[in-house]
Amino acid sequence: MSTISPFHLAIPVHNLEECRVFYTKTLNLEEGRSSDHWVDYNFFGHQLVIHYKPIPIAIGTEEDNHTNSVDGKDVPVPHFGVVLPWNDFKTFADLLKSKGIAFIIEPYIRFEGLVGEQATMFFKDPAGNALEFKAFKDMSQLFAK
Repeated sequence: MSTISPFHLAIPVHNLEECRVFYTKTLNLEEGRSSDHWVDYNFFGHQLVIHYKPIPIAIGTEEDNHTNSVDGKDVPVPHFGVVLPWNDFKTFADLLKSKGIAFIIEPYIRFEGLVGEQATMFFKDPAGNALEFKAFKDMSQLFAK
């Protein structure tokens, strides 16, 4: 795999200060530039920006809670996250558990013994943005069919 260019992702949050605490204190991300309407983070080498946006009327509706079934679990759509090194996944999952994260999908091994075997977990930030963190047992299978 060639060197990966960092991505830039900007997401809406309805309470900037609450989400700032979550990304800084719960996920332990390094804060970068900020203003009174947005905050940059080093998201495992990528640039994540939380932008203030008033709470949408649709929060909590069926549309807001859309999922697709994957491996018998209801995966939230949309979601974003990072593929961690296999040996870092459990450490990160344990850190999140110690901080009381309410998981949508608890950390587990998906597709065990098959092509694409991976550890995965899902949870939401305080603004309702769904995050997935995963790790592949064999990183060369990231895009394997």
